[in-house]
Amino acid sequence: MSLARSLPDFPWDTLRAAKQRACEHPDGIVDLSVGTPVDPTPGFVADALAGAYDAHSYPTVWGAPATRQSIIDYLEQRWLSVDLTDENVMPVVGTKELVGWLPTLLGLGSLGAVVHPECAYPTYAVGAVVAGARAVAIDEPTQLPPDTALVWINSPANPSGRILGLEELRAWVAAARSAGAVLASDECYGEFAWDAEAISVLDPRVNDGDISGLLAVHSVSKRSNAAGYRAGFVAGCRDVVGELIATRKHLGMIVPDPVQAALRALLADHDHVEEQRDRYLARRELLRGALEDAGFRIDFSEGSLYLWATRDEDCRETVDWLAEHGILAAPGDFYGEHCRHHVRLALTATDERVHAAVSRLRALA
Repeated sequence: MSLARSLPDFPWDTLRAAKQRACEHPDGIVDLSVGTPVDPTPGFVADALAGAYDAHSYPTVWGAPATRQSIIDYLEQRWLSVDLTDENVMPVVGTKELVGWLPTLLGLGSLGAVVHPECAYPTYAVGAVVAGARAVAIDEPTQLPPDTALVWINSPANPSGRILGLEELRAWVAAARSAGAVLASDECYGEFAWDAEAISVLDPRVNDGDISGLLAVHSVSKRSNAAGYRAGFVAGCRDVVGELIATRKHLGMIVPDPVQAALRALLADHDHVEEQRDRYLARRELLRGALEDAGFRIDFSEGSLYLWATRDEDCRETVDWLAEHGILAAPGDFYGEHCRHHVRLALTATDERVHAAVSRLRALA
């Protein structure tokens, strides 16, 4: 059997009919189903790219020294991380690449279970399938299988926007260490925490100053509207990072030099992130109020770029109801069997389209 046949169907393919129905609305579709940024990439990145145009030599998997230092500076300034050296960090070709390939790069195969949240980004499980490992969905660290080799946590979470508290993070670290597993924390939405503090697994309050066995995964895709650049990084345990670098050298998993230059520029500037936070926060407040007025309940959603909404019915019924009014949402069943009564609505639509959705919802209230 081919690898492609062993993978689940691509979830968004199942939304074709609902998308077609939403497109038939007289004022057009409001597509809130996908979390791809719609706002401009900061203009100053153009100078960084222009300055790095002469990329005649092969870059290294480990990244340029300046890139590694920019990652360290960002983590120490924004995330209260433990002291890091460049042996603790590595740029990656977009963090979905790392999520999907991490079990394979760690050589897990059938040697152990890959644990991920019950309500989760599908690529955690896909990465396990690609590696030939077993994917296990659990929400309690006390339930780790004895053969756990890799644990994924995600805070703020996609799709639910849930933020893990300090004691929850400490419990996951303790459980992973007890099992002898690597713990990878997907923190790509960390800049967008609304109702609670987003805490990195690299924070000494979480790990007591010891980052062995721990990885934090970050991206500029969402924080900087730079998804098209495919730029992110992983940081944490030097032994695990070193293993990843050694394996990736053989596979050519390298971030291009001009993209590294853009990454450095974006990590060094926080003003544009605050501007983007303000945009998302305004959209969130408008859309949340309109959904609640229309009879939805919003669960979790303390952070990230999504509202996790329910009408206490099957998610496909909710998707169809919204599509009748020209609004496309992602059904909860994309993210696990425990999510069948929710839909995910992204804040990544233009202000004009968000206002259109709000007007339609308020007309139904």
